[in-house]
Amino acid sequence: MKIAIIGTGNLGSSIAKGLIKNKSFTGLYLSDKNTTAVNAFSNEEYVTVTSDNALAVKESEIVIFALQPRHIDKVLESVASIITENHVVMSVAAGFEISKIESIIGDNKNIIRVMPNTAISIGKSMTCLAANNKGQEKIEMAKKIFNQLGTTLVIPEEQIQAATVICASGIAFWMRLIRATTQGAIQLGFEAHEAHQLAVQTCFGSASLLIESGRHPEQEIDRVTTPGGCTIEGLNAMEHQGLSSALIQGIVASFEKINQLKKI
Repeated sequence: MKIAIIGTGNLGSSIAKGLIKNKSFTGLYLSDKNTTAVNAFSNEEYVTVTSDNALAVKESEIVIFALQPRHIDKVLESVASIITENHVVMSVAAGFEISKIESIIGDNKNIIRVMPNTAISIGKSMTCLAANNKGQEKIEMAKKIFNQLGTTLVIPEEQIQAATVICASGIAFWMRLIRATTQGAIQLGFEAHEAHQLAVQTCFGSASLLIESGRHPEQEIDRVTTPGGCTIEGLNAMEHQGLSSALIQGIVASFEKINQLKKI
């Protein structure tokens, strides 16, 4: 299939990297007024880098709009006349609802909101999908594409905002927790590179345990928490300082902010 990505910032570039890594296309058009971030991809087979959005749309079956909410409406308007009922239009713009897209290109088009995260560049994204009525016919195709780039979950559109916070912003939240663990390890005497390795691999192992075992986090916590031991001492100290509360408050604050953006 032929895919176009309109907008090649951090997320657009990450999607492109994932697609290229998995050879998930017969043609890939990367379009942006500033192509600096993806010029290197022009050497890849079947990849075209361009600043011509109309060309990218005309030559593709699937068009992924990886744009900021403040830019997507103008770009959609500029190519609306060449988007056909055969196109599958995907948008990763936070807060930009399907109804807004329909108002620009028509409700007779296949429209799917896609919320991946930057781990898509290495095939490890958690990607949520929501479609309009017509787009439901193409949701399995969307799942097939993005399952090659991680894991997908189809959800109602009203949950896309929350998914953005948990999955997309969530990358930053987890990075901050890993950084804090690294700093703690340095304070305990490890060199910075050693501390980083210890924190990252332990985080990876924790997630892998939950994925492969299917167990609840508390079950895994119980497996390493002995009565009167150092683990429960550390956990209780963190909770006294508000670890869980701070994380939940941060998630809620992020959700409130994204809902403000939705109203702009």
